[in-house]
Amino acid sequence: MMDFAHWLPIIWAVILIAAISIYVILDGFDLGIGMLFMLERDETRRNVMISTIAPVWDGNETWMVLGGAVLYGVFPGAYATLLPAFYLPIVLMLVALIFRGVAFEFRVMTRGTPRARHWDLGFMIGSAVAAFCQGSVLGGVIQGVKVTDGAFSGGSLDWLTPFTILCGLSVMCGYALLGATWLVWRTTGVLEASCRHWAGRLAIGLFTCIVAVSFWTPLLHAPYLRRWTEWPNILFVAPVPVLVIVFGLLLAASLRKGHSRVPFLCALGWFFLCLSGLGITVWPYAVPPTLTLWDVSSPPSSQFFQLVGTVTLLPIILTYTIYSYRVFRGKVSEADGYH
Repeated sequence: MMDFAHWLPIIWAVILIAAISIYVILDGFDLGIGMLFMLERDETRRNVMISTIAPVWDGNETWMVLGGAVLYGVFPGAYATLLPAFYLPIVLMLVALIFRGVAFEFRVMTRGTPRARHWDLGFMIGSAVAAFCQGSVLGGVIQGVKVTDGAFSGGSLDWLTPFTILCGLSVMCGYALLGATWLVWRTTGVLEASCRHWAGRLAIGLFTCIVAVSFWTPLLHAPYLRRWTEWPNILFVAPVPVLVIVFGLLLAASLRKGHSRVPFLCALGWFFLCLSGLGITVWPYAVPPTLTLWDVSSPPSSQFFQLVGTVTLLPIILTYTIYSYRVFRGKVSEADGYH
């Protein structure tokens, strides 16, 4: 029983990382499409962009809710420490997501009127702010928070540093790339060609951000540096940067050769590698660089009770998510619409 109790936080950490990863994949490209409105001025093509995500976008938030519930129920110590440290960006993110959702629906109701442009602006701003805040929170977790006696003891703006700003801009660029490659896959004609062009530029920007964050992160804390440079750790972590380069070359080649689906899969590969690198860097800390998973986890009995419910619900959530994407698969044209 003691061995199983030891493994429970690890199991939950895997579930939490999986929920965050799925959220990034699913909500990332529709936040990216919101930001790409800044580049596409044609109203008809904007409607096509919206039509590619209209049937599925609101269901993507399920995974954020799951991640928050896991953090609250299984790692209450981390929840109680991290939330005060990131109140401002989290509140801004939630307000931006709410405003974005309202703009998403009202732009349809006001289509063809001058008010639609105002809701398009709200959709763009909400998407950009939400993406930046998510990246800033991620960067703040990586750089660590000030903890005294197991509680947050820093200031309300400690999260706002050059490193977290870089992380925020990186996530914005990454989401925009996901959005562009999603539209390459799901659209045709002039819009697809434009997205192919945007994706090439965004890929260069994201690769630059990945390199910058990768070199900066090990300098934040000594354990991070040892994790990536000491022998034999380097044997296990070396494939990550190598695969980043491989996926980058595949992405560039697929965009040049006219592939539809491969660019999106390569962009997903980049995100998977970045999240893997994050996990490698901060393990086993839940609140870097002081509190581990075991320091902040709830009693084993509570974790097991929640695990039973989660194992029951996860297949249901995955099933309806996969089914909805399957039903609305394929290219979307100007003649299609879901409103």
